[in-house]
Amino acid sequence: MSDQPSAYKWYILTLVVLTNMFVVAMPAMGMSVLAKEISQDLGLNLVQVGIVWGVGSLPAILTSLLGGVIGDKFGPKRVLIVCSLAAGLLGAARGLAADFVSMTVIVILLGALIPFVAMNGIKTAGQWFPAHQLGLANGLVSMGMALGFLLGSMFSATTFSPLLGGWRNVLIVYGLIGAAFSLPWFFTRTLPGLRVEGGMSMRDAVQHVVRLKNVWLLGLTLFGVGSCIQGILGYLPLYLRGIGWEAVRADGALSAFHTISMVFVLPIALWSDRLGSRKNLLLIATLLVAGGAGLLSFASGNVIWLAVLMSGFVRDAFMAIFMTMVIETDGVGPLYAGTALGLTMALSGLGNFLAPPIGNSLAVFWSGAPFAFWAALAVFGMACLSLVRKGSQRTASVILENIVEG
Repeated sequence: MSDQPSAYKWYILTLVVLTNMFVVAMPAMGMSVLAKEISQDLGLNLVQVGIVWGVGSLPAILTSLLGGVIGDKFGPKRVLIVCSLAAGLLGAARGLAADFVSMTVIVILLGALIPFVAMNGIKTAGQWFPAHQLGLANGLVSMGMALGFLLGSMFSATTFSPLLGGWRNVLIVYGLIGAAFSLPWFFTRTLPGLRVEGGMSMRDAVQHVVRLKNVWLLGLTLFGVGSCIQGILGYLPLYLRGIGWEAVRADGALSAFHTISMVFVLPIALWSDRLGSRKNLLLIATLLVAGGAGLLSFASGNVIWLAVLMSGFVRDAFMAIFMTMVIETDGVGPLYAGTALGLTMALSGLGNFLAPPIGNSLAVFWSGAPFAFWAALAVFGMACLSLVRKGSQRTASVILENIVEG
């Protein structure tokens, strides 16, 4: 790889990180901490709040796979230009919602586009970075996502809403900022020597990936773990307010979740590059997520902070290692990375759609019951991960490095 592309790849990675922050993470987490304000304005009950929080994942069941396949076919740059603009404008449109139905429709449309942005950002990083730096690259991508989640949870309700005149203006501003990221993507360069997309049939790509057992197992892993995290993030601020915590303290717990995740994502991702066994790290991470969620189901006082930090400690590190592991799976590599990641995210989208409203509905038994349900989903994910075969990552890593370095 020449010096110019070697330096330029860091600009590309920075753009991927910022796109995830401002198009995906901050607008999403803003909805969580603004849920109380939104529910009061639109007259939503707890289950409806759960539906609004989770329904964006419903179209992602299809578009996660579609976004990855289209990125593999036509190239991620084109997808990121169009979908960053469209996702930003739809994110802003949430601020114009008049009731539960209109908000739900807008969130569904937005949820259909978010996977196109996320999948193709990951694919772009996979194209520009060789195997020995892929964990680092995905760690930085996840770190940017964690920073976006942190900023969104910390400032959306307590700072930006009073400053901008309410939740509607906060979501509109987030959306317009996100839409602006289509411009820098328009002017990015293509990696020299990279295989030109367009020659591969989308049907062939899907047929190839769906035959890979490890990809399905990894998808079911993310189904369980992602559902657990999605449920926690949507319910935790409401739960803490419901048991008497002040708004600033309740939002602070969510901020602490994202802060500890952001701090540790890069060290853990780098460790995965050196350790040579990403699966073992993922198993430990999944255990911590399940344990933290289970502890939240009955914890009180300061133990709640322990449970929150326990789950948050590995959240983004899990995603960084998971994405790397999918790309390195035998039979995937950079050529099928978008399709394989799309399939795993599609399964995750199904869980993200179902888990919040089902979990929230269990609060009638006791307020911590949703956390117990989500902990069980994480345990299911850990069981699926344990079935993933070892020994396939090295071959794909060599393929990845050879293609990227030309």
